[in-house]
Amino acid sequence: MTGTLSRRSFLQSAVAATAVLYVGTAANGSVAAASSAEAMLNPFVKIDSDGTVTAIIKHFDKGQGPATGLSTLIAEELGVTMEQIAYEFAPSDPQVYNNLFFGPFQGTGGSTAMANSWMQYRTAGANAREMLLKAAGEAWGVDPASLDIQAGLVTGAGKSAPLGEFVAAAAGMAPSETPRLRSPSEWKIIGNEATRRVDSQVKVNGQAMFAMDVQLDNQMVVMIKRTPQRGGLVVSFDDSAAKEVRGFIMAQTLPTNHGVAVYAENTWAAMQARAALEVEWDMSAAEARSSAEIRDEIMTALEAAPVYNVNKADQAAVTSTVDGADTVVEKTFYFPLLAHAPMEPLNCTIEQTAEGDIVLHDGAQMPTGPHMAYQQIFGLPAEKIHIKTMLAGGSFGRRATPDADYQVEAGLAFVMTDRSRPVKLVWDREDDIRGGYYRPAVGHKVRVGLNAAGEIAGWEHQVAGQSIMKGTAFEAFSVHDGVDHSSVEGIGDSPYVIPGMSLGLTDTAKATSVLWWRSVGHTHTAYVMEVMMDLAARAVGKDPVEFRLSYLEGEQDQARKAAVLRLAAEKGNWGKPQKGNVQGIAVHKSFGSYVAEVVEISGNLEDGIVIEKVTAAVDCGIAVNPDVIRAQIEGGIGYGIGHAMRDQITLDGGAVEQSNFPDYEPLRISDIKAIETHIIASAEAPTGIGEPGTPPSAPALANAIAQLELVVAELPMADHGVSFA
Repeated sequence: MTGTLSRRSFLQSAVAATAVLYVGTAANGSVAAASSAEAMLNPFVKIDSDGTVTAIIKHFDKGQGPATGLSTLIAEELGVTMEQIAYEFAPSDPQVYNNLFFGPFQGTGGSTAMANSWMQYRTAGANAREMLLKAAGEAWGVDPASLDIQAGLVTGAGKSAPLGEFVAAAAGMAPSETPRLRSPSEWKIIGNEATRRVDSQVKVNGQAMFAMDVQLDNQMVVMIKRTPQRGGLVVSFDDSAAKEVRGFIMAQTLPTNHGVAVYAENTWAAMQARAALEVEWDMSAAEARSSAEIRDEIMTALEAAPVYNVNKADQAAVTSTVDGADTVVEKTFYFPLLAHAPMEPLNCTIEQTAEGDIVLHDGAQMPTGPHMAYQQIFGLPAEKIHIKTMLAGGSFGRRATPDADYQVEAGLAFVMTDRSRPVKLVWDREDDIRGGYYRPAVGHKVRVGLNAAGEIAGWEHQVAGQSIMKGTAFEAFSVHDGVDHSSVEGIGDSPYVIPGMSLGLTDTAKATSVLWWRSVGHTHTAYVMEVMMDLAARAVGKDPVEFRLSYLEGEQDQARKAAVLRLAAEKGNWGKPQKGNVQGIAVHKSFGSYVAEVVEISGNLEDGIVIEKVTAAVDCGIAVNPDVIRAQIEGGIGYGIGHAMRDQITLDGGAVEQSNFPDYEPLRISDIKAIETHIIASAEAPTGIGEPGTPPSAPALANAIAQLELVVAELPMADHGVSFA
């Protein structure tokens, strides 16, 4: 069961039910409970008197699984089965549903959903259980400690009753700040291999509501005629031909002059009318560089002294050490712009209620952004803005921008109407690919010096590229001493204990607009670190696994990374590929999780290679939902390898050359024959899983290809000497 949630729906459900128990968190962060929606608008769990349990999911689900994971935590602690719990997405309220890692901001990203909600949802479920048991104990005249809830039944003292019988009494009780959490020995759902996603059935049978599925009565569809080069402004437009399109309503220049909104009765009419629209653009401030020029800027920056000394090392001393080493391995890398390209293009729907409230229906990854933007656009207080979060068909970071770009487009398009009709904003695939938000283009220059014993003596590392965070609302969060951490994450903070390392960074001018992309900086830093570790190992005749392990001798962080490396090597039959095949390996920590991958390939560079198998090992703390973890690792591997194989965004005079999947090709199911994932049992708190599978995938493939005497230092691989069968 899926749905959306607003304060209004809470009030309606409260009236319909004879008694409801709400448990969650108050605005001041304390544990709270109430018997009515008026008393507590924003809980984490809701239990009706008929025994219906609903988990209120504060993180949006774009396929990565928080609807399942957070429901699991409540079901486990409360004592119901996964079949007995429904879920709804939380309303926009950063005071209660804030991401604990983002400050007073409600959002999903950085693989933080489970990590930051682990204790919140367990505590809510445990409190609901204790309150129900106390109510049952009073009703039965027994010690609540002698009772438990299992499969939705309160049992003990020779009695048994559905938990719904005690909701009314429990709703008047006070919750505890420290309820008893079930111990791992009691868990029946957490870590259970048989637990499946709560949204699979509705997605298969078509009942699931994605943002694109929203169809409100009397709605208009709006599409934006956008500048072909980022930064262009509308001078004027001629809609004479558009008026001939059946279903065309009107065209209006956006108040920002960044495009022309074309309104129509349906999507097809909007597409046709937009195509017929003639626009004169002012390109004086637009992006005008080519991809070659952007690459040259980055490569030039790599040849100069870095602007920022990231790890405060004595760079001259490191250079001297590397220069004097017995063996020097050096390589320069380049990574192009990449689009997110989710299967569901961007879209959202906006309406105004009879009371004058604004309601946005959206796959809202960071609802606080559009919520704040709409307060300005419509001149309304926060409580008059409502966001109904829907499922989304992918995102990979694209649905969360610092400027809430597409939601602002929808708001501006709506405010230009009389607001009597809802407006649905629709992007097509071409809009999405050419939309101007990309994984940054980045270059790395690395020199590694090894001594006579084959050990690293010095590691000189320089990065140049486009900062994601600078100039955005997230600058204070991620930029310190001038360094955008997202540009270098995965290098200086790597668990590898590397002696004599210097790390420098130089920012270059952004191409169009750059944005976080699945695993953010780790997309390129993992590639460089792991390819260089392989090159260094082979340069001194050492096994790449043993070489890496020699720099992972330490407590906790090093031990966990070493453990996944050993497990992947063992399960992937490292060093023993099938006859005629070669292997590559990579390991990386990102978002608190550790992932190692072995890629085995067959074929050759001339006739094409085939990815026979990817074997992964992961340590993401307690494995709440193993089935979800495996799916995310598989998806992360496919996403990382698919883009490394073929994809890039190129600019010609500032205009993006790619437009759709024929020239920005996603991974095909036939590209990887098999993926096998092994999960390390852990007692550590859960960490991220939506992104950590991506970083090691491309370097593991690159290290396998290197055994065919080609080191791929520039992506995509298909444009730099690699063919795929």
